[in-house]
Amino acid sequence: MKVKELVSFLYGIAPEDLKEDYDNVGLLVGDENAEITGVLVSLDCFDEVISRAEDLNANLIVTHHPVIFEPLKSVTEQSLVYKLINKGISVISMHTNLDKTEGGVNDALCAALGLFDVKTVITEEGFPIRVGELPEPEDPYTFARTIKQALGGAVKFVPGNEDVFTVAVCSGSGGNFIYDAINCGADALVTSDVKHHLFIEAGENNISLYDAGHFNTEDVIVSPLCKDIAAAFPSLPVFECHFSKIESV
Repeated sequence: MKVKELVSFLYGIAPEDLKEDYDNVGLLVGDENAEITGVLVSLDCFDEVISRAEDLNANLIVTHHPVIFEPLKSVTEQSLVYKLINKGISVISMHTNLDKTEGGVNDALCAALGLFDVKTVITEEGFPIRVGELPEPEDPYTFARTIKQALGGAVKFVPGNEDVFTVAVCSGSGGNFIYDAINCGADALVTSDVKHHLFIEAGENNISLYDAGHFNTEDVIVSPLCKDIAAAFPSLPVFECHFSKIESV
């Protein structure tokens, strides 16, 4: 099986035309005609992920975050791109197209939180977020513990005055969607990278706002994506990688 076949399959899951204009997706490093020995799926690509791929004899890494995002001004022996090319490892990245698509990152986040009756809501900026319901209402503090148990890591939040039942989610950086969440009747927004002033605004508008961490709100896609690839190509070795560079105490 060649790299270009997996690119085509992944675009079937998350079409390229769903990506934001600023984004960079698809085969970003490598040879589309290379034969795949194994696939490693990871949120990011960095040295430890490359080493893991080598250990598994996987010459293809599929990431969510693009391994090349800003234009490169040089490719030296210290750079990830140089190391990947030197080791014969290709990288396919599926970013905002995988955020938006049905069954993508946001739906995986809803599933991890146990939400049901999930709907898509288009924000004022034109970005699709998801809104679903909990099996039963939880007070804002209990729901914070639910998030922590489901996703791991630390959860920062501002509690609203009401129980949480209807929940809006946006994987990655979505704190600026609090007013969209309010307008669609959500009691809470679960996202990450929330700026301080947005926590204040959430409190003033009586909506619970949760920052569950960028890695934690997006790493939920790794396992389902592995299962999709493995189901489509049963003879292809597919491996999960859940490495994060971020530490907390």
